[in-house]
Amino acid sequence: MTNPNTLNLLDKELLEGREYIGVHEIDGPIIIIKNTHPVGYRELVECIDTNGHTRLGMVLDTSSTAVAVQVFEGTSGLTLPGTHMRFRGKPLTVSVTEAMLGRVFNGLGQPIDGGPPPAALVSRDVNGLPVNPTAREYPRDFIQTGISVIDAMNTLIRGQKLPIFSGNGLPHNQLAAQIARQATLRGENTEFAVVFAAMGIKHDIARYFIDSFESSGVLDKVALFLSLADAPSIERIITPRTALTLAEHLAYECGKHVLVIMTDISNYCESLREISTIRGEIPSRKGYPGYLYSDLAELYERSGMIKGCPGSITQLPILTMPNDDISHPIPDLTGYITEGQIVFDRDMNSRSIYPPVAGLPSLSRLMKDGIGEGMTRVDHPHLASQLFASYSYVKDVRNLASVIGEEELTALDKQYMEFGEEFERRFVNQRSDENRDIEESLTIAWECLSLLPAEELTRLTEDELDEYYGR
Repeated sequence: MTNPNTLNLLDKELLEGREYIGVHEIDGPIIIIKNTHPVGYRELVECIDTNGHTRLGMVLDTSSTAVAVQVFEGTSGLTLPGTHMRFRGKPLTVSVTEAMLGRVFNGLGQPIDGGPPPAALVSRDVNGLPVNPTAREYPRDFIQTGISVIDAMNTLIRGQKLPIFSGNGLPHNQLAAQIARQATLRGENTEFAVVFAAMGIKHDIARYFIDSFESSGVLDKVALFLSLADAPSIERIITPRTALTLAEHLAYECGKHVLVIMTDISNYCESLREISTIRGEIPSRKGYPGYLYSDLAELYERSGMIKGCPGSITQLPILTMPNDDISHPIPDLTGYITEGQIVFDRDMNSRSIYPPVAGLPSLSRLMKDGIGEGMTRVDHPHLASQLFASYSYVKDVRNLASVIGEEELTALDKQYMEFGEEFERRFVNQRSDENRDIEESLTIAWECLSLLPAEELTRLTEDELDEYYGR
């Protein structure tokens, strides 16, 4: 048996790369090997145990004296002298094909639904390929989700990355599934292909998504990549990259419009922190690694549109904010990278308002370029601005009422209170199977604003008030 401290290179150099017998150290999902040939960062590695079972890994760090490899399936059962490490000389790839739609895979892209591996003609690097920024198309196409508070106030644009900031126990999965079922490009009979990546979620949540897609008849247009809570946590690192690799193939090579749902980004970041701790790296905010920002950017920036390509990738990452803290490093850094966010409000959820989207902290930074004349309706931009302004004043009035009591409010303040109740009850609140078109959403918004005096609606033009106010 080879001494792990003095690794011997096999005399036979395999076609795939070089193989070593014995390792220096095993620490959690990390294997340390010494005295190797020069290897590349993120190079694919095969770890073979004494029973001949192969586990995939990836080079996490390399130097002139040692190489650190993260093993996706964990290192349980591996021994120092009996582990074979084969360096493949290339990055981790996944075979991609349109036939993967309607199938269920693990985090590495291996089928787990009982069916055979899809017949794929091409393999792609899971890390993606860099896109020239000048080749990107600016997102402008309005996506109708059928959800009023999103379509009218936090509009989703094709090619956008719009995360959902939620908390434990809130219906973020329900909203994401509803968007996946109902999303369509306005004026086109376009259905989105859905790529769903689950990281560290429970079986019942994964089952909910599968049942939701199946009952609505869209399951054959969905590819699911599941790295559930009972899977090795290290597998969560590669799951979103595998899913996004398929999304890029569908969008840029097959010309499809792809909606990518990733849940839960917080579990992904916990895996990053776990690896960072094992490696002994100097921690940053709340123990997360200092490269958390750039790592998240690697995922989020794999969305958008490319000039000359008819397809697109639109991302809906879901993250549960620890203790509902929006200043936590995960939502905080995500907000810097993405083009807005949909923020859930626990108080609205306790009042049985679905979706419990907080009106003021939620925003879509690309909304202004996808609404208005020729895209939705000419009054949409001013109407959305007025809704934000009026609802903001409602929050101030409610705070005042909590101090002095509602009976002490002025007549105008009471009208704002009535508007706030009607806005939340009729406009924000809707059934999880209710699909409203944009005209219906804007009509409900006008009906709510008509509870306020016309002179209070200062962000709307006279022509818009003449046409829609009080109708």
